[in-house]
Amino acid sequence: MRRIPTAGTRTLEGWGMNTLTRDDLDQIHAATLDVLQSTGIFVDHDEALSILEKGGCWVNKKTKVVRFPQHLVNEAMDQAPSHILLAGRDPENDFMMGGRKVGFTPFGTGALTQDLETNEIRESTLEDVKNMAILCDALEHVDVGMPPVSAEDMPPSSYDLHGLAVTLPNTTKHVVTDAESGDRCEKMVEMGAAIAGGKDELRARPIVSFGVCPTSPLQLINECCDVIIASAKNWMPINVLSMALSGATAPIPLSGTLVVHNAEVISGIVLAQLTNPGTPVMYGSSTTTFNMKTVTATVGAPEMGMISAAVAELAHFYEVPCYVGGL
Repeated sequence: MRRIPTAGTRTLEGWGMNTLTRDDLDQIHAATLDVLQSTGIFVDHDEALSILEKGGCWVNKKTKVVRFPQHLVNEAMDQAPSHILLAGRDPENDFMMGGRKVGFTPFGTGALTQDLETNEIRESTLEDVKNMAILCDALEHVDVGMPPVSAEDMPPSSYDLHGLAVTLPNTTKHVVTDAESGDRCEKMVEMGAAIAGGKDELRARPIVSFGVCPTSPLQLINECCDVIIASAKNWMPINVLSMALSGATAPIPLSGTLVVHNAEVISGIVLAQLTNPGTPVMYGSSTTTFNMKTVTATVGAPEMGMISAAVAELAHFYEVPCYVGGL
């Protein structure tokens, strides 16, 4: 098991920052429950609609808008595990995610690479993905591997599969990866099982986990639902990561952005828990503010740091592991 620092605990170990009071968190939670129950989430996936309806959500099959009763949301969040083992191929690189433990991983997944030999900025390749896996495996302070770039020279129908196929053999650390569909997620589970010694062994020691992004504002599109359901059915960790934009897909005030962000992430977590109660889930964020002059997402802006710190507090409030990207 890797030795990792701690942030925000009431001890002399680590360093922390308080961004929201308990009352602040209660207010954001209450506003989120109101959005989920009154406004709802657009869910563009037939099986997901059936799972949510069977679980007690109010589903309009015509508009595909799902409204979430407050008690159901609270029950689903209580079912999510507070800690997740992100196992490495080498147990020495196991990472136990949860509480206020802090770990580091690359952020993915870039389509461009600056060539180390020529300094040319070009499309990334499968060879780049492999080399990045080797590099991240060697870096002491990278706790969990994630392909920072994608295999743009591979077919669009399978580039994510090729990327994982060269990443897993070239790292002894846990691998976080994106899957573009439920079928491809299933194939990735099979890859992990082949290395772990079978699906039962993979569930006990998951060496791979998956990530999805709701579409802001307030949508779970087909591919997102597909991967959540496939991950949950296989008891694999799934990171539900919102990329809301303050001033574009979310309100300009950061408090309003946090409510939209929270509703999107929670809707994905509820879907996972109704698919398979107890599914390990991560509360993810790459939410930031929108630069209206340049029409870009300002990753690295001060507002993103503020949002990320608040998101971490929300994850602690719900007692689920937190994954924050883009810092």
